[in-house]
Amino acid sequence: MKRRDFVTALGIGAGAAALSACGKKESEDCAQQGIGEQAASKDVIHWKMVTTWPKNFPGLGTAPERFAKNVAKMSNGRLQIKVHGAGELVPALEAFSAVSAGTAQIGHGAAYYWKGKEPAAQFFAAVPFGLNAQEMNSWIHYGGGQQLWDEAYEQFNLKPFAGGNTGVQMAGWFRKKINSLEDLKGLKMRIPGLGGEVLKKLGGVPVNIPGGELFTALQTGTIDATEWVGPYNDLAFGLYKAAKYYYYPGWHEPGTTLEVIINKKALQELPEDLQAIVEQAIRASNQDMLDEYTARNNQALNTLVNEHKVELLKLPEDVLKQLHAVSNEVVQEVANTSEMTKKVYDSFTKFAEQSRAYHMISEQAFYETRTL
Repeated sequence: MKRRDFVTALGIGAGAAALSACGKKESEDCAQQGIGEQAASKDVIHWKMVTTWPKNFPGLGTAPERFAKNVAKMSNGRLQIKVHGAGELVPALEAFSAVSAGTAQIGHGAAYYWKGKEPAAQFFAAVPFGLNAQEMNSWIHYGGGQQLWDEAYEQFNLKPFAGGNTGVQMAGWFRKKINSLEDLKGLKMRIPGLGGEVLKKLGGVPVNIPGGELFTALQTGTIDATEWVGPYNDLAFGLYKAAKYYYYPGWHEPGTTLEVIINKKALQELPEDLQAIVEQAIRASNQDMLDEYTARNNQALNTLVNEHKVELLKLPEDVLKQLHAVSNEVVQEVANTSEMTKKVYDSFTKFAEQSRAYHMISEQAFYETRTL
């Protein structure tokens, strides 16, 4: 009897430890998170993740949630990441500083938001008329981009990763038609990064505001136009209710890379196996987002055009040509601002030349024959 009572007590103790491992949540919650008995005997690490996106916003906001769930399952519950949407823990555009300071251990956003802290950061998000999603991933992972990204963020105590890609974006929503370059002069448009600098050089007024504020700003006339992402996200925000004209192509963001940033001290304090889990979960999330946008964008575009009667328009050829020319000037100017931006620019442009040459006879050649 004594032996049986002792074994029973052990079982109760293990159950209590499992509940403790889940942060004192209900046992069914533990099961949903994939936390088993193995995690009960280990210390559980809790991280905070801040994002620049509204909580659970389709694509951008749901990607960090999936990532956190994957890490919990892959680590058997040993690493728990609580995701905070924009404004919940810190304002959207304070995510970088929060992770750098250690207020949160990890963040999700876009590198061009931090151009005021490090101008070179913009190259790791989107360059006008630059690399597409496939090429961005290749440059970062196999073309030397990651090493330069690490170097650029070293001063901020951050380790960056490619954490998603939206593919080629749309040129944006406009309250009036764009027939010539004259229509861009004085235009107040939400457009971040290098694309914003191009608009500014052509006489426009770039504005950088968080996604959650776009609809109201556009509807009230605080801004005249906005780019966001593409049909999938633009439909979710209801931007078609605030502007009639929807322009393509997304010259300013041909393959927008989102980023995951991790406080270096927090990452280094993880056991090696958890570090590997985090890195592989990020890599999976990076591809998963592109897969999702490729699947959802066309469906959403059909809804916008056929149900909401959005006027889908291509930017005039002469406008695109001038945007291209000015983009080259702006990128070159940014490249000359520091030794860091010059190093990144040189690496980026060299890789772009190689990719362009090969894709002329591969991707582009195939697209042309596919439409015959």
